[in-house]
Amino acid sequence: MTSVGIGLAMAGPQDYEMNASYVAEAEKLGVEYLWAAESWGYDAVTPLAFIAGRTKTIKLGTGIMQVSARTPAMTAMTAMTMQAISGGRFILGLGASGPQVVEGWHGQPFGRSMTRLREYTDIVRMAMSGQRTHYEGSIYTLPIPGGEGKALKTSATPAQCPVFFATLSPLSLEMTGEVGDGWLGTSFMPENADVFFTHIERGAKKAGKTLKDLHLQAGGSVAFSDDLERLIQSRKPSMAFQLGAMGSKQHNFYNAAFRRAGYEDLGLELQRTWLGGDRRKAAELVPDEMVERTNLLGTEAHVKDRIRAYKNCGITCIRVDPAGEDLAGRLETLGHFMELVKEVDAE
Repeated sequence: MTSVGIGLAMAGPQDYEMNASYVAEAEKLGVEYLWAAESWGYDAVTPLAFIAGRTKTIKLGTGIMQVSARTPAMTAMTAMTMQAISGGRFILGLGASGPQVVEGWHGQPFGRSMTRLREYTDIVRMAMSGQRTHYEGSIYTLPIPGGEGKALKTSATPAQCPVFFATLSPLSLEMTGEVGDGWLGTSFMPENADVFFTHIERGAKKAGKTLKDLHLQAGGSVAFSDDLERLIQSRKPSMAFQLGAMGSKQHNFYNAAFRRAGYEDLGLELQRTWLGGDRRKAAELVPDEMVERTNLLGTEAHVKDRIRAYKNCGITCIRVDPAGEDLAGRLETLGHFMELVKEVDAE
């Protein structure tokens, strides 16, 4: 059966109650996963803690926590706390973020990000298991040699949780397959799934696993209309932002993922156009096909085709952002989508 996940959109303090109502109703509709993101505004964990008390079954995941923002031990403490208050529904989603946020916001070096993420995960799992935190890595060493600290073990009740990674580059995708329990995909098109899955599968084999042993989540916006062209055009500016602005000139992992999927020349031209200041032209460069393949848009029949595409390529959970002018509208779209997922699963 195909699972469905949703995300939180936090724009201001007024959104907490609205999001709690949204998630509670989504849970009733059968949505299985909720993801909260963080950039340089609201954090990913606090909204989930708030919503944990308003829900009963939906899994609560960070999509993602930035590893440079917290020590591994702090993340382990947070994860154990979330497992306790949610009744075991927490999923720890981790990611390296990018140099603009890591170095500009957190004041931490971005280099060797994959080594950092791997060692970070080792320590988090060690701490959550109740072991003493003795670790010797190339980035992290616990306790600090020559200091007054000693290897500690948590005073909380040990509790593990699934660890998902949001990764895009080939090496980080391989690490996801080897070390992670799941993957949070972006810049994903079912027609080009091998761009990601080949590397994830290679890593999984290193750990004696298969691709089917991992939870693979990806998706996009859901909107219903007979006017597919209108839906596509309205989403081109955000797609241009992703390819042009999500990262520095040297490190835009989203752009690189689309270039590996066959948009090499376009990706480079669009980034140059965006960085040159012409955002309108950058949006015009986004092909209709790219928007259509990264979302679930159009008539009921067309959306069902997209659900089949995600399911058939190996995605186990379709993560969606349902369109709507208000809470009622978003829930109507989500409910319609859930019915279509059931119909496709029954085929």
